[in-house]
Amino acid sequence: MAARLKEAANRPSVVIGFEGDDGKGSARSVPGVDLGAAIQRLAAEGMIVKGGGHKMAAGLSLTRAQLEPAMTRLGDLLARQGAGAAGPQELRVDSLLTTGAATVALVEEIENAGPFGAAAPAPRFAFANVAVSARRIGDSHLKVTISDGTGPALDAILFGAFDSPLGPALESPGHRRFHLAGKLELNHWNGRTRVQLRLDDAALA
Repeated sequence: MAARLKEAANRPSVVIGFEGDDGKGSARSVPGVDLGAAIQRLAAEGMIVKGGGHKMAAGLSLTRAQLEPAMTRLGDLLARQGAGAAGPQELRVDSLLTTGAATVALVEEIENAGPFGAAAPAPRFAFANVAVSARRIGDSHLKVTISDGTGPALDAILFGAFDSPLGPALESPGHRRFHLAGKLELNHWNGRTRVQLRLDDAALA
C-alpha cells in the first residue's frame, strides 16, 4: 500500500496499522529523499519504538500515542530534503516505437541484454498517437489493444488500472487517441507467444 501511494502521489508515503496501541508501518520514498535515515533519526530521538531501512524503503514500530508527534517530526525531516517540492513524476522513456516494430524477436533481444532490476531497469518504450480499445479483467485490471496503423495491433495490460484516473480514461476512450508508455514482455498462452506491453502511463495525443 505504501508503494502504491508513493507511485500515485510521487511523495514519500507511510502506512501504519494498529493492533490495540501497538502500530507497525511500512514506508517508501522517492529518489533524492533518504527515508531510512529520517526513520532512524526518529528512533534515535525516542519518538518511535524502533525503525530502520535504507533510502527508498523503511519500517517502523510505534505506539498510538507516538503517532501524531512522530509523523509531524518525520514530515519536517523529509521537507528539509525537498520531499514537499516534488511535482508530477517524470517518466523516463528510452525510445519511440511503432506497434509493428514490437516483435517477439525484439523482446527476446531485450531479454538477452538482462537481467534487469532497480539499478538497471528494462527499457521503456513510447507509442505515439495510438487508437485504443479496452476491456476489464476482474475488478481492477484492464486489457488494452492499441494500434497506430503501421502494422498489427499490440496487446497491452494495465494492472490496478482503476486505482488512478488512467483506467477510466482508457476504458472509455471515445474517439480520443493516446500516447502510451510501458515495457515490452512476452505473454505465453495456449502454446502461443505474443508481445505484450505492460502499461506504465498514458497521455492524450
